[in-house]
Amino acid sequence: MTPARTFYGLRHGATDWNREGRFQGRTDNPLNEDGLRQAHEAVDMLRGAGISRIVASPLARAARTAEIIAAAISVPLAIDDGIIEFDFGSFEGLPVRDLMIKHGVNSATGLVSILPADGESWDAMTERSLACVSAWRHPGDNLLFVCHDAVMQGMANALCGSYFKNSHGTPFRYVREQAQWRIEQVAIAGRYSPSPPAT
Repeated sequence: MTPARTFYGLRHGATDWNREGRFQGRTDNPLNEDGLRQAHEAVDMLRGAGISRIVASPLARAARTAEIIAAAISVPLAIDDGIIEFDFGSFEGLPVRDLMIKHGVNSATGLVSILPADGESWDAMTERSLACVSAWRHPGDNLLFVCHDAVMQGMANALCGSYFKNSHGTPFRYVREQAQWRIEQVAIAGRYSPSPPAT
C-alpha cells in the first residue's frame, strides 16, 4: 500500500541504548537527557510546517517525543501500533557495530540482509508501516508520524528506492509529486541543510 500524499516522519529522541549503539527494537526504553533535548529542538523545526495532527508509535521513546511536540504546537496526538519499531529478535540489545563487523557488512542494505529469522520480516514491517500511514486520511490534515529509524528507513526504501541518514529528533518530509517520492530534511534557514539520501 502506498500513501496518497506527502507526510512527515520523525525519529524519536535518543535513549541510553541509542547512545550505546544497541539494537533497541521493542525494548521500551525511555528518552535520556539528550533525547528530551532533541524532542524540544524538533519543535523549532516543525513550528512553521503546518502540522495539524501527530501519530506516534506506542513505545515510550516515541510517544514522549510526540507528546512534547504536540503540546508545544497545540495539535492532537494519536497512538498507532502500526508504526511500532521493528522486532530485531535475537539481535535485541546487542551492539550494532559489532554485528556488522562480524558479518562483514557496512551499509543499511547489508544490515537488513543479516537480520535474524526469529525477528520480524523487514518486508512485513515496511508493509504495516506504509499501511498505517495510508490509513490516516483525514481531509486537510498535515500529518507527522513520530516513530523509529527502521520504520522510517523501510518506508524510504520502498517509496524512494534508497535509505537515508536519519538523526534523532530531525524531521523529514516524504514528498509525493506525480506518483514519485523523495525525502527531504525539514530545514530552518541558516541552521539546518537538507540531507541527501544515503545509499
